Amino acid sequence: MSFKHHIAILGGGTIGLSMTALHLRRPDTTVTIYDPRPDFEAQLRSILPTFLDQPIQNQTKEEILSTLLSTRLTLAKTIQQAVQNATIIQEQSPEQTASKQALWQEVTRYTQPDAHLWSSSSGIAASAQSALCTPDVVERLLVAHPFNPPHIMPLVEIVPGPGTRSERVDYVKKYFEEVPGPGSSGSALQEQYYRPIVLHKEIVGFVGNRLAFALLREACYLVGEGVVSVKDLDALVMASLGPRWAGSGVFESYHAGGGEGGIGAFLEKLAPTLKDVWGRLGEVDIDGEQGDEAVAGLWKEAVVRQAEKAYGPSTTAEERRKKEVMTKGIVEMQNRLL
Repeated sequence: MSFKHHIAILGGGTIGLSMTALHLRRPDTTVTIYDPRPDFEAQLRSILPTFLDQPIQNQTKEEILSTLLSTRLTLAKTIQQAVQNATIIQEQSPEQTASKQALWQEVTRYTQPDAHLWSSSSGIAASAQSALCTPDVVERLLVAHPFNPPHIMPLVEIVPGPGTRSERVDYVKKYFEEVPGPGSSGSALQEQYYRPIVLHKEIVGFVGNRLAFALLREACYLVGEGVVSVKDLDALVMASLGPRWAGSGVFESYHAGGGEGGIGAFLEKLAPTLKDVWGRLGEVDIDGEQGDEAVAGLWKEAVVRQAEKAYGPSTTAEERRKKEVMTKGIVEMQNRLL
């Protein structure tokens, strides 16, 4: 069989393996993955099967992995081996600007001159990553930031740099629009599951994380001030904002809340309350730089203590599986009704 896309995955942590499962849903795609850790193959064999879809045939996920390793999935021993024949290179290296700059300098010594260069970074802009690269690399490099876990979450934030060519942006958007969703048989490209969005300009943290971190900051402030417990705050989000935003998003929700006048009427009617709340949103000092380090640690101590009491020291594998099933169900419902 002829394959259209040859993906090189650089970095095989949880995100890298989840991205591998995503790419392998396309029957026209091969994946070569590189990770320098000596125990990486054992980790891949342990984790990747849990991300793979169960096909109609009665194979176990371990059997599916074995089939993929003999056909469309390769473990590379060097970066050069991983990228030299790739049409797309996607990196999941540590979130350090200098590290990513060095990686792209090394990678582009071996790549094909027209290969697409994607970063899964959650906050480091393409312009920063390519600052030490040649102009032809700058034109090809962009951020394709998935939400965790990528093999389930439909969003991909595409963040080009000022020097990224527009056709490179069009290409990555079309690529993800054609990736089948979970449960696909893989026999053909099916209806759109992934929802890539393109940001108009670079900004620290991009958009998804900025929104998430803004809510996290206020949540930490409210818990630290003793207004609400960790568990009750989570219950509030799951019982109100979560379902609402899953169905409508932020602006559509408040547009509906304004009645016949839409969001303009909402902003006008609620202006005094909005002004009062926005003016009193909490400030949390995350590392003590703004004042007394002991005071800065109080809210963190409260958040950590209450979260561990409510949910245990860490999330169990069984709990992760339950949440994945729930998330898949929500996304499936969105795809049916939206």
